[in-house]
Amino acid sequence: MSAGKVLAILFKGGEYNVPKLLGSAENALGIQKFLADNGRSLYSTSDKGVEIDEHIKDAEIIISTPFNPAYISKERLESAKNLKLLITAGVGSDHIDLDYINKSGRKISVLEVTGSNTTSVAEHVLLTILALVKNFIPAHEDAIAGGWNIAKISRDAYDLEGKTVATIGAGRIGYKVLERLYPFKPKELLYYDYQPLSKELESKVNARRVDTVEELVSQADIVTINAPLHAGTKGLVNKELLSKFKPGSLLVNTARGAICDAQAVADAVKSGQLRGYGGDVWYPQPAPLDHPWRNFTNKYGGGNAMTPHVSGSNLDAQARYSEGVKNILTSYFTGKLDYRPQDVILLDGEYVTKSYGADKKVVGLK
Repeated sequence: MSAGKVLAILFKGGEYNVPKLLGSAENALGIQKFLADNGRSLYSTSDKGVEIDEHIKDAEIIISTPFNPAYISKERLESAKNLKLLITAGVGSDHIDLDYINKSGRKISVLEVTGSNTTSVAEHVLLTILALVKNFIPAHEDAIAGGWNIAKISRDAYDLEGKTVATIGAGRIGYKVLERLYPFKPKELLYYDYQPLSKELESKVNARRVDTVEELVSQADIVTINAPLHAGTKGLVNKELLSKFKPGSLLVNTARGAICDAQAVADAVKSGQLRGYGGDVWYPQPAPLDHPWRNFTNKYGGGNAMTPHVSGSNLDAQARYSEGVKNILTSYFTGKLDYRPQDVILLDGEYVTKSYGADKKVVGLK
């Protein structure tokens, strides 16, 4: 095949192949005609292995949703001799071996559609927090199982009002989370990030910045993670940090699964150090059936709230990242390369963002 081939690696829609499901392999972001008009052939797949490996070899452009269905590994990148552009249909490009590209000397650019899922994820964070605080999942399970055990459910249900809530990362998503938490009248909103919010933004949500992650988690009733995955955040929430959490607190993670040590989190929930965990992200993805978060239980009998990385993939988000991918491709096809600065991760193989980089040691923005 020619070097004008675009490989779209997207999730499988299957029987849910409706026109609005743009992020599926079947609908290929709705850009089939657009690509044909620009002289590119398109191959769209939800395959996880051999099929991708076959078609990646002569792709000029690869478009992929984060992790699902596949990782863009060093080995795959080495085989893609014609590759010029990688686009993440969404936000979060750590499923791509960015450091390999950066160190290889190859002029490959990596872009994502920054901001396309911020509202979607922020709303999911709030949903998860409320589900945990109100002990909603066990209540639902009890009702559909034929039960009516009000005392059992109520003994682990609380109000969000009056609680201290903290976010690790206060960038685009993290700040939207703070905005949505503020009307619930929490006791205090805390945040940790490598740079402070402006005084104006802090005052709008009455948030206070703390100097260390340890200080943050020791004060919070609820901790939410809203930071990208890089060398400074991988494994950040481990056994040692969990020991510093306020006993009986809640943890919510819609950022990246690898920011948490999965077994350490499961152990903390089982021991009661965490009252519950709500996670939309896993490592690896899709998660194996024996993943510690598939069947972990709580000491106090409360519920956990696990979803299969859906927070940033609802129909509204898909429409936004579909349009964003088309805008990136238009810039590339015209040769203008006038990309939105916030979308660019690597430009011709060079890092141009604060959120990624192998030597990053602090929590960056997302």
